[in-house]
Amino acid sequence: MSDAPKIPHEAQQTAHPHHPPRTEPARDRATGEGTPAGTGDAGPAPIRFGTDGWRAVIAEAFTFANVRRVAWALAEHLQATGRASQGVAVGYDCRFLSDRFAATVASVLAAAGIPVVLSRTACPTPALSWAVVSRKLGAGVMITASHNPPEYNGFKLKGWFGGPALPDETRQLEAVLARQDATRPPGQEPPRGMDLDEARRRGRIEEADLIAPYTEQLRRLVDWDRLRAARLRLVVDPMHGAARGVLAQMLREAGAEVTEIRGDWNPGFGGLAPEPIAPNLGPAVEAVKSLGAQAVLVTDGDGDRVGAVDATGEVLDAQRIFALLLQHLVEVRGWTGSVVKTFAGTRMVDKLAARYGLPFRETPIGFKHVCEYALKEDVLIGGEESGGIGIKNHMPERDGLLCNLLLAEIMATRGCTLGQQVATLMAEIGPHYFQRRDLHLTPDGKNRLLRHLEEDPPARLAGWTVEKVDPLDGCKLIFGPSRWILFRASGTEPVVRVYAEAESPAEVETLLADGLRLVESVTGGTGR
Repeated sequence: MSDAPKIPHEAQQTAHPHHPPRTEPARDRATGEGTPAGTGDAGPAPIRFGTDGWRAVIAEAFTFANVRRVAWALAEHLQATGRASQGVAVGYDCRFLSDRFAATVASVLAAAGIPVVLSRTACPTPALSWAVVSRKLGAGVMITASHNPPEYNGFKLKGWFGGPALPDETRQLEAVLARQDATRPPGQEPPRGMDLDEARRRGRIEEADLIAPYTEQLRRLVDWDRLRAARLRLVVDPMHGAARGVLAQMLREAGAEVTEIRGDWNPGFGGLAPEPIAPNLGPAVEAVKSLGAQAVLVTDGDGDRVGAVDATGEVLDAQRIFALLLQHLVEVRGWTGSVVKTFAGTRMVDKLAARYGLPFRETPIGFKHVCEYALKEDVLIGGEESGGIGIKNHMPERDGLLCNLLLAEIMATRGCTLGQQVATLMAEIGPHYFQRRDLHLTPDGKNRLLRHLEEDPPARLAGWTVEKVDPLDGCKLIFGPSRWILFRASGTEPVVRVYAEAESPAEVETLLADGLRLVESVTGGTGR
């Protein structure tokens, strides 16, 4: 049986200028290669796909052996569903060992006889997704833990349509994985894959630039002439993630004066999780003020989420960005279609959909649920509180780079800053303010909290009467048309998230404070 697959030297000579080349994926003892987590007489620990794929801590559960387990299960699943011959695109982000994990996936799929298109460099997740769509492949695999802290990595599965694999498919994959685990002798690792040199010689692996075709697609979706005429002054913050260099270069081509921050390769992400939320955007706030820029456009660790900072240094959360994009697509582009948001999304979206006479849908949290609607009806825009937003006429997938380009288009079209446009919008539909808290609870505390909320939700909180309890995904207490609080266990991290929206920052703080007191009374602590 061969050692871990090796990346040929010539692949290192054709790297994308913004990303380091893939390194040789030799056996890495420091990562636990060859010692999968949870093995022994009891068999390997089960692997579960959460809100957006499988994520785990590198060298604990996210090991080469466990990645091979998932890859072999995927190979069998694709063969069973008749999609194996269509091939699979494999991409990866800038995290520790992502290139080697991607090579491992490619080598397993090649060993199973499945054609693979392997990204030559780190790439944004939507670039991987576009490769699946444009090449008409059967599936895609992105090695990324998205916005998680740097010690994590993950395995995102993309369907033939480019978006996240739907719940039925991930359940089928988990069933194949469990059956393969059950039939493997105790303590035996899953087989290694094919040597990459051999796989390339036999035509089973094609190494390709996935970024260039993707950026060409984005150019077709944005008003380039309007951007060139505006001559915007912008800061781009990829948060050391997979969009580094890509968005900044596109905006420069559009005539903008661009400064990129946190654009170096840093798999530790500077000590912050690469999630575009206010606590992580201090460098962006400092940059927009010191440089006198009109905005900072932000992407997360794998480039599928959007964030922004206004010229004044105010962080625009994804809720407001969603509303701005919806308004722009309808009022400026003249597009129509249904509007889909996940359960933690702002009520601004509901109000705008009603204002424009557009069908409105609300789903459980996770873009895969948005994707289900996009596959069966004409969806104008769909998105989630975390900044994952998909747009019509592209693909049913989140795209942080496209959303940021559209934010630039909004500034160019309106002739104002993003903050000014938000103020105009809220003057029309009413004020909306939002915050989120992430609580690290023990498993027992988390279970007690969720059970308590299910069985005995409060009738009042923060002085307001609960008008409705919505259990669609977690427990949402609704106090009126613009005021609510949601308690929900994360599907990607070991936390309970508390979300709140109200008509003023003070009301949001009051809601969250009472919500956290409720958590503490049930669990004995908030984990803050």
